[in-house]
Amino acid sequence: MDKFDQYKRLLRLGVAAFEILIETVFFAGIWYRIYNGMMERPFENKGNLMMIGCYALYLAVFICMYGGMKYAYYRKGQLILSQILGSLIANAVIYIQIIMVFRIFPFPILWPVAAVSAADILIIFLLNQISEPVFRRLFPPRRLLLICNPGSRDNLLRKISARKDLYEVTRCVSAGEPLYRLKRELQDCDAMMLCGIEEQKRNMLIKYCYERSIRIYVAPEITDILLRGADKLHSFDTPFLLLRNYGLSFEQRVIKRTMDVLISGFLLIIASPFMLLTALAIRMEDHGPALFKQERVTMEGRKFFIYKFRSMIVDAEKNGAQFSTKNDSRITKVGGFIRATRLDELPQLLNILKGDMSIVGPRPERQQYIEEFCQETPEFIYRLKVKAGLTGYAQIYGKYNTTPLDKLKLDLMYIETYSVFLDIRLIFLTLKIMFTKESTEGVEDGQNHA
Repeated sequence: MDKFDQYKRLLRLGVAAFEILIETVFFAGIWYRIYNGMMERPFENKGNLMMIGCYALYLAVFICMYGGMKYAYYRKGQLILSQILGSLIANAVIYIQIIMVFRIFPFPILWPVAAVSAADILIIFLLNQISEPVFRRLFPPRRLLLICNPGSRDNLLRKISARKDLYEVTRCVSAGEPLYRLKRELQDCDAMMLCGIEEQKRNMLIKYCYERSIRIYVAPEITDILLRGADKLHSFDTPFLLLRNYGLSFEQRVIKRTMDVLISGFLLIIASPFMLLTALAIRMEDHGPALFKQERVTMEGRKFFIYKFRSMIVDAEKNGAQFSTKNDSRITKVGGFIRATRLDELPQLLNILKGDMSIVGPRPERQQYIEEFCQETPEFIYRLKVKAGLTGYAQIYGKYNTTPLDKLKLDLMYIETYSVFLDIRLIFLTLKIMFTKESTEGVEDGQNHA
C-alpha cells in the first residue's frame, strides 16, 4: 500500500468540507446582509444559525449524492460538474425555504441566491485547479495486473486505458493460466483485476490477495449480484443467506407506484411547456408527426406501446429494426438535440401514469431484442422482475452502447438492492447524465449489440 493511500478518504473529506465551509460563508453573508433584513420580523441568533446550518446540510447531501467528494476518482470535468449540480440544487432548495419563512408576497428577490451560485461555481473551479495536481502527486495510478479471458481482453484494456489517472496495466494474463503462475505475477503489483475467471481459481486468488492486503477488482458474475440482495439468516449458529427471488415486495411495489403517480403527474405539469416547444420544433423541421409509439416489454413480459418524441426521419425503420449508431444519418437535427438533452423521453411520463412503466427501472426493450439477447445470455430475462423505467441504474452507470450482459448486471444490482432512497438518488443522478455526452453514444461500427 502506498504510504499516503490510507489518508485518501480523510483528505477527500477535508477538501470537500473546506469547499462546503467557503460556500456556506458566502451564503451566510448574503443571509445576514440581505434576506434577514428584509423580513418583517428578522430572525435572532438561533434562527440565523438554523438557516445557515440547513444550507450547509443541503450542500453536503447534494454534493455527496452527485459524487462531488470523489477526488482522485472522477475526472476533473466530471468532478466539477458533480459539485456544480450539487451546489445549484442546494441553492434552489434554500431559496424555496427562504420563500416559506418570509410568508409574505412578493417573493424574496432572486439575485442574491444567483450571486451565491456564481460564487460557488468560481470556488469550485479554483479549488479543483489547486487540488487536482496535489491528488495526482499523492496518489499515482495503481500498478494493475489484469487477469481475464481472451474474449474480453481488448474491451477491458480499452476501458482501462481511458482512466490512466487511476490504473497502469503492468501485465495482462489469460485466466486460463495455472494458479501458481497467476500468484507469481502479483509480486510487484498494487492491485489485481479479475474478469471471466473460473470460480475456484477466483476464490483462491481472492483469499491470496486478502491475506497480503492486495487490492482486488472483481467483475461480478450474475450469482454474485443475486447474493448481494440476500438477507442474513441466524435461525441457528450456522450462518445462511436467504434469497427470496421475487423482485420487489408488495409494500415496496405500493410505495413505488405511489411515487410514480405523484412524480410523473408533477413532472408533466412542469414539463408541458418544453414538450409543446419540442413538438413544434419536430413538426417544423420535416412536417412529420411529433410523437411515435413502439411496442416494448415490461414486467413479467407484458407488452405495451411506449411514447417518445420522434428523433429520426419518418421512415427510419422501413428496412426493419436496427440500433442507433454513431453519426447515424437517420437522426434529424432536432432529434440530435432532444436525444442529447433527453427531451425525447418526456412523453414516457404518460406511460408511467398509465402504469406501464415506473420512474426508475430497467430500460424497456423490444421483444425481438430480448429474444436475441437471451440467446447469448439467457439470464437477460431476469430484468423483467420489475417494471421498465424512464431512468434506471443501467441508464445512469452505463451507456447506450453498453453490452447486454453488463446492462443486465447493472439492472440486477438495482433490483437486488432496491430501496426508496435508491430510487430518489437515481432520480437526482438523472439530472447529471443529461450533461454527460458519453451516456448517449451509439454503437460502434461492427458492434452487434447496444
